[in-house]
Amino acid sequence: MASGAPSKQKKNARGIPNAPFIADVEEYLGSTPDVETALKEFQAALAKYRYMDHNLAQRRRGLEEKIPDIKKTLSMVEYLQERREGASKGDGDEELDEDNELSGDVHGEQKKPMRTTFELNDTLFAEAELEDTDTVYLWLGANVMLSYKLPAAIALLKSKLEAAEAGLESLVEDLEFLREQITVMEVNTARVYNWDVKRRRERREKEAREGKAETTVG
Repeated sequence: MASGAPSKQKKNARGIPNAPFIADVEEYLGSTPDVETALKEFQAALAKYRYMDHNLAQRRRGLEEKIPDIKKTLSMVEYLQERREGASKGDGDEELDEDNELSGDVHGEQKKPMRTTFELNDTLFAEAELEDTDTVYLWLGANVMLSYKLPAAIALLKSKLEAAEAGLESLVEDLEFLREQITVMEVNTARVYNWDVKRRRERREKEAREGKAETTVG
């Protein structure tokens, strides 16, 4: 019998083995078919594919939650950088100039702190004032926070976003590939099982005919 172990088959780009499709069950099992062993191999392969599917699905959900957080953080840091550079003053420049002229302050007043809210927990927020700063603190893990200058923080967040989006794309491809392999192994299992049922039925019918013929001759 040819081996049904997926480890001996071709693999995809991330090393997931390709499930062999059994077109001819009789040829696959050989002259001395061992259906029970073949079915056990198929069930073992199915269990491995489903385990990988479960793990990759969890990782996919994690990235789908992580990517929006990275985007939101990146957007905020970019805003702080633009605000610091004066690129986001917008239409308020003309009004500020007029106020400065009326007050006799040709240089303008110092930029007011930015008012914002930050999350204390899922349903509780607090107001805060952010002074003009060139430094932010980013969480890099459950218990790791580091300070970064704004340009360095933007570069880091962009690289993490690119890596997360590329990882999500690979996970989606792998999950689609895995589900195809699971379907192939389920079809293989059904084909071998049905072939065995048919073989047993034909054997019983043959034995019944031979027994009837012997009785008639006797």
